[in-house]
Amino acid sequence: MNSELQLIKEFNQGEMRALSRLISMAENRDAQIPAVLSQLFSKLGHAKVIGITGPPGAGKSTLTNIFVKRLRSLNKKVAVIAVDPVSPFSGGALLGDRIRLQEHFNDPNVFIRSLSTRGKLGGLSMAAREVSELVDAFGFDYVILETVGVGQSEVDVRKIADVTLLVLVPEWGDGIQTLKSGILEIADIFIVNKSDREGADRIVLELKNMLQIAEKEAPVLLTNQSNESSVEMVLMEIEKFFKVQGELIKNRRGSARKEIVTEWLYSLVAEEANRWVGGKTKDQKNPYELIVEFQSKYPPGSLFSK
Repeated sequence: MNSELQLIKEFNQGEMRALSRLISMAENRDAQIPAVLSQLFSKLGHAKVIGITGPPGAGKSTLTNIFVKRLRSLNKKVAVIAVDPVSPFSGGALLGDRIRLQEHFNDPNVFIRSLSTRGKLGGLSMAAREVSELVDAFGFDYVILETVGVGQSEVDVRKIADVTLLVLVPEWGDGIQTLKSGILEIADIFIVNKSDREGADRIVLELKNMLQIAEKEAPVLLTNQSNESSVEMVLMEIEKFFKVQGELIKNRRGSARKEIVTEWLYSLVAEEANRWVGGKTKDQKNPYELIVEFQSKYPPGSLFSK
């Protein structure tokens, strides 16, 4: 407990070592993290959290790099949480996004952390929410959360981000029809990157048609890394979203608080269940007897008293 209090003290003093240590604890699902974040809760809610998702090769990391450069020119402190694929050898992140952001490594007002998905569906690490809250409490103005890949299950980013960007490329035009409603629903801003390539205008038109059918209003923007002013337009749309959609963002953050409690309780209950089952299955061949025993001991509604 004393070490935890010392860590929080160093964190509040702006010690980067303390931030990194707490992030490592979050990645390892340390049982002390809820207590730490409870102590830091009054500092949460300052940062603007931007989620970026899209298929591999869409240029998400390059766009993130330009976002960071532009935000730093405005003297904003930026944290980047890049969720990387898991290494099949070490189980850790492959760190691809760090390589693309290397020009910011020596900037003390830019914090970059790669997290491993650790096999989690949805494109986000289990620790991504806690890490985004830690960098928020540390005083960063913007948190950019970049997810790995995109697919029908890659919708978890909405649970953390205030605004979500979906990045596509012209070559994905033939696959635009495979976008399910879940992906359409999570995106607040649609970006067609590498717009100098053939088919960019066609995919913009198809996206707009799909949004019209879904009765959803959202900007569809063309970007090109060689033309940074086009990326500036995206940042303007992001700022417009924060200005206009304040109530929506407030509601999203409220829903996220419920998700935090639910996710942690599921984790804690699952751990206890594994311990309970592990001690009983050695000598008991019939697994259903254990389930009946549990149901008898904990009838529906009795596990958590009101």
